[in-house]
Amino acid sequence: MLNSVAGGGSFLSFPALVFAGVPPISANATNNAAMWVGTIGSARGYREEVREHRSLLLPVLVASAAGSLIGALLLLLTPQALFVRLIPWLLLFATLLFTVSPLLMRRTDRAPRHAPWQIAAQFAVAIYGGYFGAGMGILMLAVLAFSGLPSLNAQNAIKNVLAVAINGVALVPFVLARIVDWRYAVPMAVLALAGGYCGARLFRRLSQPISRAVVITIGVGMTIVFFARSF
Repeated sequence: MLNSVAGGGSFLSFPALVFAGVPPISANATNNAAMWVGTIGSARGYREEVREHRSLLLPVLVASAAGSLIGALLLLLTPQALFVRLIPWLLLFATLLFTVSPLLMRRTDRAPRHAPWQIAAQFAVAIYGGYFGAGMGILMLAVLAFSGLPSLNAQNAIKNVLAVAINGVALVPFVLARIVDWRYAVPMAVLALAGGYCGARLFRRLSQPISRAVVITIGVGMTIVFFARSF
C-alpha cells in the first residue's frame, strides 16, 4: 500500500526478510520479486491516469528496463559481505531522499513531456532500483515532478508503471541466478498485489502527510537498526 502512493514499502519488507534469516542479497532479490507483483496491482489501481498519460511512457520505459538490468547484474557481482556493509548506507540515502523529496518536486504549467535529462535521470534511478530498490519510488517521483503532469496521482500512475518494468526486468537475472527464496516471495507477492491495488484506489482519495510520516519513521528506525547490526 505504501509503495502504491509514495514508496517506502521496502523499508518494511526487506528488513523483515533479513530478520527472518534470509541472506541479504537473496532477501533483496526476494523482495524485488514480491514488489514486482505489488507494482502491477498499483499500476492497475491508477488505470485512469495511466490511460490518460500513456503517450509519455515509451522513452522512460526503455530507459528503465536498460538501467534495471545493469543494476541487477551489479548486485549479482557484489560480494555478500560488501552488500551487508552497504545496506545501512543505502537505507540512509533512501530515507533522507524521501524526507527532502517535497523540496525536489515542483509543478509546471506546460504540457506533460519528458526532457532529455529526465530520461537520463530515470536510467540512473533504474540502475539503483535494479541494485537495491528501497526509496526508488521517491526518486522517480522527484524526476516526474518536472514532467508537467497535472497531479501527484498522475505522477504516481507513471511511477508505478515504471516500477513494474524495473522490478520485472531485474527479476530475470535474479531467477536465473537462483537467489529468489520462493518460500517467502510467493505469499509476499499475493499480499503485495492486494495491497498495491487497494492502496492505489484508497490513496487516490486521501492526502498523504500521515503516510509520509509513517514511511520516514520506519526508514529512520530501520537505518538505525542496520547501522547497529553492521557496525
